[in-house]
Amino acid sequence: MRWLAFIALLVVPIACATRQPGTTKSKTTRGHGAIELTVTPSPVLANNTGGSGYEFPLDVVVKETGGHPVTIDRVTANVYAGGGISVASESYDAPKIQSLGFATSIPAKGELHYHFNPKKDITDTSVFSSVYGDVRVEAIDDNGSRVSSTTTITVRKK
Repeated sequence: MRWLAFIALLVVPIACATRQPGTTKSKTTRGHGAIELTVTPSPVLANNTGGSGYEFPLDVVVKETGGHPVTIDRVTANVYAGGGISVASESYDAPKIQSLGFATSIPAKGELHYHFNPKKDITDTSVFSSVYGDVRVEAIDDNGSRVSSTTTITVRKK
């Protein structure tokens, strides 16, 4: 019985530890490029396309805020179930981003707009009450310094 109580005390705080939607973390160095990431809508609305099919349209805006041109070299999206359990992850390097028709270079104080519309089969719609994710953009500025920005998103059924 003590073992079960210990596990319950450990699991409950973890299950409640989902990050707040729209939370953004950026890693920058003064005097170098910096990026700011925005995802809309917030929360992302899952549209049923028939049966168990859903699409998740979202727009990502990446702004350079440090005054130096940057080149995006990776975009990563992670999906977590309640409590932070990873359920899916996708990552795109610069050549893959370019092959999809998206630019990877941002001029100083400029911005890029990306539109994504991923489609997934969801058989258990109860996941919409506990799923969340994050989008991370990594880049290199004209001085060779690495910069990144991550924002947390939630998903709701439309």
